[in-house]
Amino acid sequence: MEKRTAAIFLAHINPLTISHERIIKNLLLQNYSVYIFPVRFLKNNREVNTRSFPFSYEIRKQMILESFGYDEHIHVCGDYAFHSPYLQYFPPFVSPAFKKLKNKIMINIQENSFVTYTGDRAERVLLSLFGFKPIKARRQVISSTNVKNLLYNSVIQQNDMYDNNGYNEGQVKWSDFVSPKVMEVIKKNWEIIRAFSISKDETIRVMGMKFPKNGFI
Repeated sequence: MEKRTAAIFLAHINPLTISHERIIKNLLLQNYSVYIFPVRFLKNNREVNTRSFPFSYEIRKQMILESFGYDEHIHVCGDYAFHSPYLQYFPPFVSPAFKKLKNKIMINIQENSFVTYTGDRAERVLLSLFGFKPIKARRQVISSTNVKNLLYNSVIQQNDMYDNNGYNEGQVKWSDFVSPKVMEVIKKNWEIIRAFSISKDETIRVMGMKFPKNGFI
């Protein structure tokens, strides 16, 4: 039986970009079983979404699975979930809630050995201190934030994605940075983008991590 190492990918993936897909493809080529954990923020067991985190876990899971043709070596798990009040996860290395979160993540891993992936240097240090064995990697140029900004600008300046999948003639388009499968998922859920394009960004950054303000305390 083929022996594999698990590669744990903890990320927002909101939405899935071609950079994310490149990371996942490279991990598969290196013979890893890839476990993807799109982060969730829960209040009263319901997911909290904001302008920074517009797409629900189920939509993001759909993006990943459809983009990779339901590859048997890709597992999308929902256990990277912060439950309100999010303040309980701080400080991260001594908080019982944070330790419980790690255990919930690890219970999904079927392989005997694992590594984690991150392109962020500070995050790699944190993961290392917490025993998550991060592998060294470069930060990808295209981020979900870039794509979200293009999506919101597309609504504000064009007000019709079907005329132009960007926001101005001759300028960069959001559709240039996602795969065709993801583009179709986004189009089917366009009302989410339309709604958040006119909303404030109700998030707060703590120790380099972004959380919804709703449910933090």
